[in-house]
Amino acid sequence: MNYWLVKTEPGTYSVDNLQADKKTTWDGVRNFQARNHLKAMKKGDLVFVYHSGEEKSVVGLAEISKEFFPDPKDADWAAVELSYKKKFKNPVTLATVKADKKLSGMTLVKASRLSVQPVKKEEFDHILGLAE
Repeated sequence: MNYWLVKTEPGTYSVDNLQADKKTTWDGVRNFQARNHLKAMKKGDLVFVYHSGEEKSVVGLAEISKEFFPDPKDADWAAVELSYKKKFKNPVTLATVKADKKLSGMTLVKASRLSVQPVKKEEFDHILGLAE
C-alpha cells in the first residue's frame, strides 16, 4: 500500500463535499509531477485530504477507489476516483507539520505547492496519530 496527500481549496471542493458525495473524480491536476503521482496510485491506497488557502491543514482521509484514467476534461491529463473514509476531529495544521521533527522531510514541507504528493508510511502513521 502507498500513501498520498491531495490538496484542495475548501471553497472549491472540501472534505465535507467528499463526505456528502461519498466519492469523487479527482481531476483538473495540471502539473506533470502531480500527474505522475496520480498515475502511480493504486486501488486501496490511502490519501490525506489537505485544505490549502487560509486553512492549511490535513483535514481528512480518503481511499483510492478507482485507479488512473484519463481526465474527463482533458484526456492528456490524469484522474483517479477518491472515496470518503473520515473527517479528522483534530485537523493537523501545516504549522504543526513544519514544527514536528518526525515530519521535517515530508514533501508537504519541502515542495508545499505540489497538489498531489507521496507520504511515507511513518509520516502517514504519525499524522494519523496527531489527528485522532
